[in-house]
Amino acid sequence: MGSWKTPDSGLTQQQVQQRIELGHVNELPPTSGRSVWDIIRANVFTRINGILAVLFAVVLYTGSIVNGAFGLLIIANSIVGIIQELRAKRTLDKLSIVGRAKPMVIRDGEPAREIDRESVVLDDLIEVGPGDQIVVDGILRYASDVAVDESSLTGESDAVDKSVGDMVYSGSSVVVGSARYQATKVGKEAYAAKLAAEANKFTLTDSQLFRGINKILTYISWILIPVGALAIYTQLFVAGDDLNDALLGMVATLVPMVPEGLVLMTTIAFALGVVRLGRHRVLVNELPAIEGLARVDTVCVDKTGTLTENAMQLVEVDIVSGDGTSRDELDAVLINLCKLDDRPNATARALLDGLADAGDVVKHEQTETRPFTSANKWSALTYHGGATWVFGAPDVLVDDSAVGMQKARQLMEEGLRVLLLARTSVGADGLPGGALRKSGEVELEPVALVVLGQKVRSDAADTVAYFYEEGVEVKVISGDNDRSVGAVARELEMQGANNPVDASELPASRDDGGEAKSAEIRDEFADIVESRQIFGRVTAENKRDMVHALQSRGHHVAMTGDGVNDVLALKAANLGVAMGDGAPATRSVAQLVLLDNRFAVMPMIVAEGRRVIGNIERVANLFLTKTIYSVVLALAVGLWGMDYPFEPIHVTITGWFTIGIPAFVLSLAPNWERARDGFVRRVLRLAIPAGITVGLLTFIFWLWANPGVDAGDAARGEASTATLIVLIVSAFWVLVVVARPYTWWKVLLLAVSAGAYLFIFSVRSVASVLNLYWVGRELLIPALIVGAIGAVIIEALWWWRQSKPLPEEVENTSITA
Repeated sequence: MGSWKTPDSGLTQQQVQQRIELGHVNELPPTSGRSVWDIIRANVFTRINGILAVLFAVVLYTGSIVNGAFGLLIIANSIVGIIQELRAKRTLDKLSIVGRAKPMVIRDGEPAREIDRESVVLDDLIEVGPGDQIVVDGILRYASDVAVDESSLTGESDAVDKSVGDMVYSGSSVVVGSARYQATKVGKEAYAAKLAAEANKFTLTDSQLFRGINKILTYISWILIPVGALAIYTQLFVAGDDLNDALLGMVATLVPMVPEGLVLMTTIAFALGVVRLGRHRVLVNELPAIEGLARVDTVCVDKTGTLTENAMQLVEVDIVSGDGTSRDELDAVLINLCKLDDRPNATARALLDGLADAGDVVKHEQTETRPFTSANKWSALTYHGGATWVFGAPDVLVDDSAVGMQKARQLMEEGLRVLLLARTSVGADGLPGGALRKSGEVELEPVALVVLGQKVRSDAADTVAYFYEEGVEVKVISGDNDRSVGAVARELEMQGANNPVDASELPASRDDGGEAKSAEIRDEFADIVESRQIFGRVTAENKRDMVHALQSRGHHVAMTGDGVNDVLALKAANLGVAMGDGAPATRSVAQLVLLDNRFAVMPMIVAEGRRVIGNIERVANLFLTKTIYSVVLALAVGLWGMDYPFEPIHVTITGWFTIGIPAFVLSLAPNWERARDGFVRRVLRLAIPAGITVGLLTFIFWLWANPGVDAGDAARGEASTATLIVLIVSAFWVLVVVARPYTWWKVLLLAVSAGAYLFIFSVRSVASVLNLYWVGRELLIPALIVGAIGAVIIEALWWWRQSKPLPEEVENTSITA
């Protein structure tokens, strides 16, 4: 069936139905990647749940049900994780339906109309234009100066020219020209179906944060085995406990070492970030993008469609030639030039709208045509027996001394977009590519200036000001004339607006073959890109090279754009942000899509990323401090040959109000600090000394208070409970320092946590259920004093950490809660 040639009228409805019944439909995996079962499996069968399940089984074997309370964490971790991921999946599925590319399909001899990409069937005729995605594999049946970007398939950045009979593949996109192709492979059979599904997957992988957490969990897993063996040996052969007590002691030793809530809090924070962004009509194509938001220190923006509204309007056509060319003839030329592409860009649409009331279009036969490309920045057509008309950027076509250029410069400095219509005797096919004024081969005669108005977005100034306040640099890299870009930047009071750079004059970082030039030239290019803010006349390749140059200087770059000329830069950036009404190719490569095209939502996006990452780092201090003090206490007790002071239920309640509940609340709090590299190093810098302090002081107190193995249950229970007080008081102070800076709700959180422990220890009925004993003054006062000593040491450690920031912390030390 795939070898059959579809007629120009497309498939009939009957033929479409036949193909649907045969299963020749473009069915693709869900955009949000993991199925419901995958989400359930990923949240239930985790490393931490596996460890806890084994320990829970050991407790059940002993018959001490109350000491198995930590087993509820398995259920809680799984349920909460599943619910949050399903919420995120549901949000993504809804948004992706709005944001996905919809192909234009010809059926029943009617004009091409949009349909869902899953509704495409084998042999459908699909029309594409600049910026459109190729959604299925196919063969070209019609082509007009078509070039296709196949970089996602081949890795080659140069566009590939295509003609009738050539194959096009899903995953590629049209750079220039228009075409019609017949679908030859759909659904899973398409060449890039798997790549496309993978690129759009909602994923928890490829994240610095998750890599750091997994590294920590790996270390902990290795520690558990020898510590568990040591605990069993000590309890059985040194302390002389029976098997059940030895097993409970081992479980009590190991449970607090497992940072059971850390992965859960991270998953919740990321998933809630997706949901919150979804409420603002932001589609997250890749979950790690939320982490990238928090690390951004440089935002590169396109001008048209980002700082200005995408729509333009025709202001005037100013004839500068004195050869008597009529306005009707110029209107006809402009209309024909704008119709060279079946899918006119924003400039062409503005002209067609502005010239809609023009008189009868002068009819001439076109013999040669050159559609507009972002690389050339001009289009051209040759009439049979007549001149060639060239339409494009004035400074690309003629020298500054040419007729009309002085007026053009004045108009650009007022923020207007100015294009030049010129005439030449050279045929359109014979024109060299690139800037014609530099070629020396073509003599162009300026005929008219076409002036277009651009409206700056009402919220752009506030958005730019926000980034400046947050220490994020904003750079404008636009294909428009640098004077026009500078005028818009001045209106927005942007840094560097009075000194815009013409990117066409920059030292090229690559040669004509795309190969990188010498390190010296690349450094010169990077110096200019890093030190200047406003750039005009930037090609698609320039944009990509600018992003790479900033990254080579250690910057974390976000790129926003809406046109096909932004695709390379969006792919190169650490975070690509596409506009919802931009080219489908931009939406497919970007990590985030602003479905409502509102640049003003960017501050909220960045704030959400900072909240997620900053708070995860904050609560990680709590979980890892617990892990470290548990390891220290277990090793100290085991090597000294003593029995472990606590039962599993005791270490469970320790985590309730010093870690678990407070960590959940803190993970959802506002946090405006920009994320930095070195997550593991920064967290361990507080967690290790704090954990050692808590663990050693708890051991020292137990060494002093332990009445010995021959003492009665009451004496041993009282000493154990007093030791638990030491642990809770000192561990609580870790929460106190991590919660800074304080706000009313954080003070309330600390008060509730402290009050909860007072309630647990002082209410006899509650304490007895949790195997806690009443502690007399002779043990209570020393326990509180030792716990207070631990708090003082932790406080000192926190102040020392603040006074000795790591290199990456020096740049940004402010935290706004």
